[in-house]
Amino acid sequence: MKHMIAILGAGESGVGAALLAYQKGYAVWVSDAGKISDSRKTTLKEWGIEFEEGVHSENLILAADEIIKSPGIPPTAPIVKKALKKGIPVIDELEFASRYSKGKVIAITGTNGKTTTTLLTYHLMKKAGLDVGMAGNVGESWAGQLVNEDHAWWVLEVSSFQIDGFKSLKPKIAVLTNITPDHLDRYAYNLDNYIASKISLFKNMNEEDAAIYFADDLNIQVGLGNINLQATTFPVMLTKQIERGGYFNGEEIQLCIFDQKIKIKPSEIALKGKHNMLNTMFATLVATLAGVKEDMIREALLDFKNVAHRMENVANINGVSFVNDSKGTNVDATAYALDSYSDPLIWIAGGVDKGNDYEVLLPIVRYKVKILICLGKNNEKLRKAFEGAIPVIKETQSVDEAVSWGLDMGEAGDVVLLSPACASFDLFKNYEDRGNQFKSAVAALKSTVL
Repeated sequence: MKHMIAILGAGESGVGAALLAYQKGYAVWVSDAGKISDSRKTTLKEWGIEFEEGVHSENLILAADEIIKSPGIPPTAPIVKKALKKGIPVIDELEFASRYSKGKVIAITGTNGKTTTTLLTYHLMKKAGLDVGMAGNVGESWAGQLVNEDHAWWVLEVSSFQIDGFKSLKPKIAVLTNITPDHLDRYAYNLDNYIASKISLFKNMNEEDAAIYFADDLNIQVGLGNINLQATTFPVMLTKQIERGGYFNGEEIQLCIFDQKIKIKPSEIALKGKHNMLNTMFATLVATLAGVKEDMIREALLDFKNVAHRMENVANINGVSFVNDSKGTNVDATAYALDSYSDPLIWIAGGVDKGNDYEVLLPIVRYKVKILICLGKNNEKLRKAFEGAIPVIKETQSVDEAVSWGLDMGEAGDVVLLSPACASFDLFKNYEDRGNQFKSAVAALKSTVL
């Protein structure tokens, strides 16, 4: 009798896991409590994989030998709790995929910066000619890609939810960019639980592996103090120069990888802003450890293009610049964005508040933001946080109106920055939808002005 795998969730990771499991000879059952997209249903049907939507049939799921769940399904979900109580192993897609890859894993996590660091790391390695793939929270699922091909290296962007599903997955190189409060509803509103989740990225590593992390981060310091970190460490810092790792002194990046030393000036890097100097140090350390030569790194740093919706220059209208940072969905990400500009800012923010503490932004907004446009259904907390600190505060539920106000109230040299510090689900499908609507509104406004 075939080993039976039940898969909870038919999103990108769930369907990818289903295809790989089916290819490897498992009996597969896919169950999604919501609606499965038409394209994914078509894929499952073409492969002959049975599925259900709108319900979890407990008799079928709890008859499985193993369960692969979507990272978005918490361990407290009733069906997961019942499976664990029955002794059925419950893992995530990345853990399952790791069984069928011979490639070395580079796992990158952090509250902010992980997507940029992942894309830049992949770019540096790919341009150097290494056999490398990219997966996790970026692009196609790892399991889905392994149906067709494996690579010598895999760069994986991983969330805390995915790390929680790791059992034996062991990165060769792991990066922790930072830890700031986020997703606390998943972690019993306890920051220590969230820190422990992020830090557990290093749990299966040994001295032959490399752990790269932002050593100035107090939450990372707390987390590292609670584990026995066995991997060889490469700390990255902004406060002091170190013997092994990375340091940015405000004028140049200084990297030390054993006996190799590399110095890079911000003018040699396509990415801009202090936070992106951190991301550059993370990615360059990884690439160097993976064998990429310095000359190739320098070339690739200059032609890298960042992910959409992160500090994305959209247009300049009558001297007013419009920047899309819709991916800035928490306070820390928005702080980085605001701090990257010296020009006067018209800041568009708001959405679904995730328990944000806006006070950390006050030192930045007092001197940089002249107008705040609150874009959301409930702007009260955001408005109250900045009353008295920002001269003009306006509210709207229309992205078109927000963009129009930005141009009307802006002057040549100003920047209209969409960096919400909030989730998008009150007015938009997701942060991509929010960013795309912002870009469309800017394009429409530009067409009427020019």
